[in-house]
Amino acid sequence: MLGMQPGEKKNVTVKPEEGYGNYNKKLLMEMPKERIPEDISPEKGMPLQIVNKQRKAIPVVVTEILDKSVRLDANHPLAGKVLYFDLELLEIV
Repeated sequence: MLGMQPGEKKNVTVKPEEGYGNYNKKLLMEMPKERIPEDISPEKGMPLQIVNKQRKAIPVVVTEILDKSVRLDANHPLAGKVLYFDLELLEIV
């Protein structure tokens, strides 16, 4: 929005590498069901958090329920997407 004047409109396109990054197949994983806490019943599309070796929480989404495991995706939901914004500067305060 730098350089815009009040009332000016602009269309902005953000490529994946400038936004949330490209979709990374290395962030897909499979976790045995016995590693999921008993009080959680995973369902497709369900957001969960896993903890990595550095004890950092990583958000994931359940993508598939298998017999003995669950497939998870740690990509951001907007990874690999081109984003389009219509901007209008109303005022500068």
